[in-house]
Amino acid sequence: MEATELSGAPADRQGGRSTGGAGTVWLRVEPARNRRATPLTRERIVTEAVTLLDRHGVDGLTMRRLAERLGVTPTALYWHVTTKEDVLDLAVDQIFGEVPLPTENAVVTDDPTENAVVTDDPTGDPSVAAGADWRDDVRTLTAGWRAAMLRHPWAPSLIGRPMLGPHVLARTEFLQSALVRAGFTGVHLAVMTRLVANYVIGAALTEATWHQTNDPRVRAEARRHLEANAAAYPTLTASGHLDDAQWSDDDLFLRGLDTILATDPGALTATDPAR
Repeated sequence: MEATELSGAPADRQGGRSTGGAGTVWLRVEPARNRRATPLTRERIVTEAVTLLDRHGVDGLTMRRLAERLGVTPTALYWHVTTKEDVLDLAVDQIFGEVPLPTENAVVTDDPTENAVVTDDPTGDPSVAAGADWRDDVRTLTAGWRAAMLRHPWAPSLIGRPMLGPHVLARTEFLQSALVRAGFTGVHLAVMTRLVANYVIGAALTEATWHQTNDPRVRAEARRHLEANAAAYPTLTASGHLDDAQWSDDDLFLRGLDTILATDPGALTATDPAR
């Protein structure tokens, strides 16, 4: 990551240094700026950053490369963001904005590379009406979430960052409100929220990494390796492990999600696990 203290770059309001770690972009109060005749905006920076991330991944995104794409100097970027960490935080939140919040008229598609849901509200307003079935709401939300991360395979590895962006928080609020309608509260609500979120993130990360090996010969060789060692891995061989022809990723994802959503909040004990 390039240094954030560049000659001529605007300084942080505290101590004259440009500072900020992951997540701090949401906590800083930005001063009013002189809007001279410049086309550079934070929105343009983030949109171009997402394009670069899609093409080159997190390691391939540098402030210098981003500035070149925008036709400005690296110093100009620091009037709008403080560090590369800011750019990553904003980029993650932007792709969450691609996940429409479910409505009663939401439609789930079969293609994970496309928007997984269609809503009556293209802005994804968190005030949209929830459906009658909390499980349908969670299915629709998570299908769109998974689809967005598959379109942007760099994103799952960044989800562990502080998630304070408005798009992330609106969708997390919707998820938790659906789980509350199901009857989850307290620690069980926290557990279910984490269980659903980690399942979606893990599925997207695994699929995105596996699909980067687009050479069918490599994937076929992996299956042949298991078959050739069936004596050592009898269960894996019999179950069709690594055999894409048996079940699609979409089918496995939905079945796994339904297994999680089959949890009955009434069957959970109120006793916290021993510490």
